[in-house]
Amino acid sequence: MSFIRLEHVEKTFGKTKVLRGLNLDIGAKELVAIRGASGSGKSTLLYLLGGLDHPTSGKVIIDQKNLTSMSDEEMAKFRNSNVGFVFQFHFLLPSMTCWDNILLPARIGGKDLAPVEKDAKELAQILGVTHCLKKFPFEISGGEQQRINIIRALSLRPKILLCDEPTGNLDSINSEKVATLLKNLAADFGATLLVVTHDDKVASHFPRKIVIEDGQIIG
Repeated sequence: MSFIRLEHVEKTFGKTKVLRGLNLDIGAKELVAIRGASGSGKSTLLYLLGGLDHPTSGKVIIDQKNLTSMSDEEMAKFRNSNVGFVFQFHFLLPSMTCWDNILLPARIGGKDLAPVEKDAKELAQILGVTHCLKKFPFEISGGEQQRINIIRALSLRPKILLCDEPTGNLDSINSEKVATLLKNLAADFGATLLVVTHDDKVASHFPRKIVIEDGQIIG
């Protein structure tokens, strides 16, 4: 049974059709790279899968839940309970320490902090950023900021981890490291992983690859 299913999904902005009749099935715990040129629709697809937007038509079904029929409030609850995001730009709040940034989604969602803190500390040790936790984002490197971002996303143990160009601001060496970390950590945490990238080397780390061109899946 598919964990993620898209049925005839289309998305239009104004007069521009960004996604064109997408049909897609992804199994639970699959590790997937989504490739495509800029403007191909791959980021729009990710936002629909994460419950950040509704399709213009068609159905988005995740874990047997139809996101298309959800209200904005229901979508927000779904995101908070099921989805972790890693973006190209880390969106860490500069006025808060990295540790407080990591815990912020759990606090906003009213989660029990104890297991989140435990996972976050273990992840920080694995990723080699324990020394960054008490620092502010502007005091650490770009690669370290992205690792803090990954910890923030994974510490809530999401069922789905969605990454939009997570290596876009990193050099080739750090890009390879982050791609490997995402794959290994998602597998360890039992998350379904989708990584949007234009980088063939990053995509090569993942067992399944989906190619989008002009809003359609071509491979």
